[in-house]
Amino acid sequence: MEAETMTTSGETTLSGERADLLASLRKSRHFLRFTGRDLTDEQAARRTTVSELCLGGLIKHVTGCERRWVDFILEGPTAMEADPQAWAEQFRMGEGETLAGLLEAYDEVARRTEEVVATLPDLDATQPLPEAPWFEPGARWSARTVLLHVIAETAQHAGHADIIRESLDGAKTMG
Repeated sequence: MEAETMTTSGETTLSGERADLLASLRKSRHFLRFTGRDLTDEQAARRTTVSELCLGGLIKHVTGCERRWVDFILEGPTAMEADPQAWAEQFRMGEGETLAGLLEAYDEVARRTEEVVATLPDLDATQPLPEAPWFEPGARWSARTVLLHVIAETAQHAGHADIIRESLDGAKTMG
């Protein structure tokens, strides 16, 4: 396991590869969260492009993806099983959902991910990918590969969110 240091408050901090992976994921999460700043629930639920995506739905989707992929690291391919209806619904805000609630759920998933990454015995440990047309048959992913995938997915969706936000009210995440 990589080097850990103890802070004055008694918290353990990571260094090396794990710290770098988590810092990259935190940065992408920040940009996604920042895109939703100062929005009402109605604005967060509004589609602004021809896509089905809305800001709240993107946050909901990324939360679910991160949760499932961390479950995959721990439990294997059965963690990736999803109901097709639930899959479609994760891209939009449902009745009674709020942006604040979605962001709170995202924070909970982020805390769990950070804890799992900090305590994993080995980033090289692999799990077989579930059977799906988009995965190579018989392929296995290491915990490291899963984390890199979550970082890429989060960054990609933060970009989508930026486009949606700019279409909504002209606000930009960067620039």
